[in-house]
Amino acid sequence: MDSALTTIGLPIALGIIMFGLGLSLTVQDFRDVRREPKAVVVALLCQLLVLPVVCFGLVLLLDLPPLLAVGMMLLSASPGGTSANLYSHLFRGDVALNVSLTAVNSVLAIVTLPLITNLSIAYFGLGDSVDLQFRKVVEVFAVVLGPVVLGMIVRSRWPDFAARMDRPVRTASALILLILVLGVLLDQREHVLDYLGQVGVVTTLFCLASLLVGFFVPRAVGVTDRQAIACSFEIGVHNATLAIYVAVEVLGSVEMSVPGAVYGLLMFVYAALWGLMLTRWILPRRSGQLSAP
Repeated sequence: MDSALTTIGLPIALGIIMFGLGLSLTVQDFRDVRREPKAVVVALLCQLLVLPVVCFGLVLLLDLPPLLAVGMMLLSASPGGTSANLYSHLFRGDVALNVSLTAVNSVLAIVTLPLITNLSIAYFGLGDSVDLQFRKVVEVFAVVLGPVVLGMIVRSRWPDFAARMDRPVRTASALILLILVLGVLLDQREHVLDYLGQVGVVTTLFCLASLLVGFFVPRAVGVTDRQAIACSFEIGVHNATLAIYVAVEVLGSVEMSVPGAVYGLLMFVYAALWGLMLTRWILPRRSGQLSAP
């Protein structure tokens, strides 16, 4: 990948996206975790435990090459993306719950992301060539969480400005992710068809599994429909930009970023289709109380 894109563009892109996340957060959002403890605990368990296991099973089942396999596990360990809040809003989810989950999960990822990724690196025999040191992860998240804190400060001091910037920043985040995806695929253009053949199926299955687990597991333990919708998008819409950043900047492998790039392209379509299924078919049949957006 072009050095200017990786050394300048990628950090700036991630910073803009995380600043946008900060604009949607307040300190109270962290405190509000106590408001719906069941939904929060179940969603976090799905995100931190169930999804990595599901992803690992898919990687083994489809026999991915080691670098792509670790890239998938890195993606599974990435927290929810800012787009999760937008999808939750569009399809009548509990957006406040989304915001709280994103806030908590982004902090927990400081520990869980290197743990899951390093276990994967060791399992797939890449320990001699790739190492995700905890110190590097702390440095990454210091850079990542800095813009979040800045966004929260802007939100607290200039709430009207933060409200006006919400939609433009979300739009910019989606465009930035698209540019990153295209950059990764362009860099790997000689192998892109092979990669799409190798990770297209696994990223599709992982995205669908994430959305389904995120909805049906919380519903099974008795959370409300709106909370289950929020959990579904929080768990199903991963921060692909973070996965790409860690793969390229920290682990030094563009190939390892390919699953994140392909997922980042496909998940927008699958999340939208899933939202339409929820609001037009699944929930109306169950309760008759929710209508399509």
